Amino acid sequence: MSYKYILNPKYHTFKEHLLHIQTLFQSTGETIHKARNELKTLDIEGNEYIVKSFKVPHLLNRFIYTFFRDSKAKKSYDNAIKIGDFAPTPVAFIEYYKSSLLEKSYFIAEKFNYDFTIREPLLDKSFPDRDKIFKAFSRFTLDLHNNNIFHKDYSPGNILIKVLKNGEYLFKIVDINRMSFFNLNQKERAKNFSKLWADEETLITIATEYSKHYKASPSFIANVIYFSQKNKKIKNFKKRIKGKSISD
Repeated sequence: MSYKYILNPKYHTFKEHLLHIQTLFQSTGETIHKARNELKTLDIEGNEYIVKSFKVPHLLNRFIYTFFRDSKAKKSYDNAIKIGDFAPTPVAFIEYYKSSLLEKSYFIAEKFNYDFTIREPLLDKSFPDRDKIFKAFSRFTLDLHNNNIFHKDYSPGNILIKVLKNGEYLFKIVDINRMSFFNLNQKERAKNFSKLWADEETLITIATEYSKHYKASPSFIANVIYFSQKNKKIKNFKKRIKGKSISD
């Protein structure tokens, strides 16, 4: 089985571990998420890393990712390098090929020791300093947008938050293989909040704070609510269709 990789020059001593990442991933570490892909925390020589193992693509996608598109692991690494401090520090990615086609791929990053995700304050109305968190999150999102960053899966589990000693918050985004980079207009900025699955009161808090630091038109807050409601309707419709098909 052949392989390709890129190793962040800052982590040149990690090379030997990278070349054995399949064995390390299978035999050690703690699984923190497992669905289509699997995430593990690996402790290597006293340092903690997050390793994301992407599922083996079906045959057509193996061909596409080999010859026409970057793999999800490579996209994750490239995007992490591009957005810098907005994401946990990237260490490397590696791709394994079987019969000249992409088989497995891994993305490795430094572990970011966060305290919670944005999901917790979204769901818990008694969460400490809830409004302060939402306002800080709004300013973080504005910073993303002003840097021409559009995260296509800007959902609660992908927004990590660490509480700093001064009481402020440090945000990082993950699951970053699906991103676009362009000068966002007002509607695109409003649309990027749609996957939060937040209630209207929370969205108003977030959008109002955003508007204080961005010259938005009066329709911005309404657009944030509109795109959120639209996303909820689409998701709920898909759930109903799926439920109906299962029961049938």
